[in-house]
Amino acid sequence: MNTSTISHASPPQGWMHRTTAMVPGLLLAGAIAAAATWLAQFPVIKNNGLSALTLAIIIGLVIGNTVYPAIASQCGSGIAFTKARLLRTGIVLYGLRLTFQDIGQVGMAGVVIDALVLSSTFLLAQWIGQKLLGMDKRTTLLVGAGASICGAAAVLATEPVAKGRAEDVAVAVATVVVFGTIGTFLYPALFHWNAEYGWIDTSMQQYGVFVGSTVHEVAQVVAAGEAIGSQAADTAVIAKMVRVMMLAPFLLVLSMWLTRSERAVGVNNGQPGNKITIPWFALGFVLMAGINSLGVLPKEVVSVGIQLDNALLALAMAALGLTTHIRAVRAAGTKPLILALALFIWLLVAGLALNLWIPTLF
Repeated sequence: MNTSTISHASPPQGWMHRTTAMVPGLLLAGAIAAAATWLAQFPVIKNNGLSALTLAIIIGLVIGNTVYPAIASQCGSGIAFTKARLLRTGIVLYGLRLTFQDIGQVGMAGVVIDALVLSSTFLLAQWIGQKLLGMDKRTTLLVGAGASICGAAAVLATEPVAKGRAEDVAVAVATVVVFGTIGTFLYPALFHWNAEYGWIDTSMQQYGVFVGSTVHEVAQVVAAGEAIGSQAADTAVIAKMVRVMMLAPFLLVLSMWLTRSERAVGVNNGQPGNKITIPWFALGFVLMAGINSLGVLPKEVVSVGIQLDNALLALAMAALGLTTHIRAVRAAGTKPLILALALFIWLLVAGLALNLWIPTLF
């Protein structure tokens, strides 16, 4: 009888113990995320395209390489939960920012431009990173995802599929911060220089699509667009959102490609290959965007959902920073920056060419 009682009582006690153990880590990540969100509201930071996600990983890196090692044993389970479960939930809720109607606002030309920019940039990243620079596959996958889709959010979403380490993700996010910030200032400058010297006949709307299809982060897109005007900013955000919408099919294709590659290696080694895995959060992302497209959710609910999503992603970035060791990032060397620079130039030059050429076909 006593054995039966203990058997029934143990699971709740185990669940309570695991939940309690996560509290310190969740509180620490929450404090960092809250500080990052607060700092991101300052005009000097906001106008430079630095989002709360970027600030969260920076603060996390500082604390993670100073104070955190002494309290890692108490906070470890909560930080691990944040990097895994809360991150994936955040990616699902990211779909609330999108509607399928956004596609109609940039037209078929805008969709084709986004698709070509995404695919060409990612494939170029793999060729330059792995073939020319001899970089680690995981790092090139993450740097390529960040440059080709939506910056830090894409890096975070790709990490579970690519099975990247914390330092791999930190390196990829760092490249997004560096070159995305450069783009925030360079794109408006190029627009003004072009207007002054008349190199290319372009409008604010064309500039907006160019920015939305090539600049890394959503916050950076907003900053680069608003530097020219509200019309440019609105078009840039719509083009960017269509590009973000491609994150889900990208993750599905990447997951199948990586699984097949691993299967081929397994067969060559005389071992059975793994089954193709589909990241559930990618499907959830599409489902959430689909629900939002139907207009059945009240605006207040969507607004709260986006705020919750911002918080979850900031928590994930804070946890990432806490578990990233600077020595591991330094060990990556200059190759990730060289790769990111090459991709930045590609986005600027080839992206401009596509933005000029594709509309003539429709």
